[in-house]
Amino acid sequence: MAKKATLGGKPPQTGKNVSHSHRRTSHQWLVNMQERSLYSATLGTFVRLSLPSCVLRTIDHVGGLDIYLLTCPPDQLERPVRQLQKLIGQRQAAAANA
Repeated sequence: MAKKATLGGKPPQTGKNVSHSHRRTSHQWLVNMQERSLYSATLGTFVRLSLPSCVLRTIDHVGGLDIYLLTCPPDQLERPVRQLQKLIGQRQAAAANA
């Protein structure tokens, strides 16, 4: 499982497990990562991404992968997703000019 989400930038949470005797031990809760194929209407293909479930809900809420990626700041995205964002932006600009 990934240590940090590629979209959304959600890091793992840390804390303490507390037993019945109040003995505290360190614990790390990793992000709920899901491997999904999402459809890009601009590219006309499915894109396979590993995303946390909170980002999947956000993509569904805003209306699709293309809209979500274009509204995300590029500095919060990993390199492959940033390249996908750039490609979608170029294709939409080319379609608007044509």
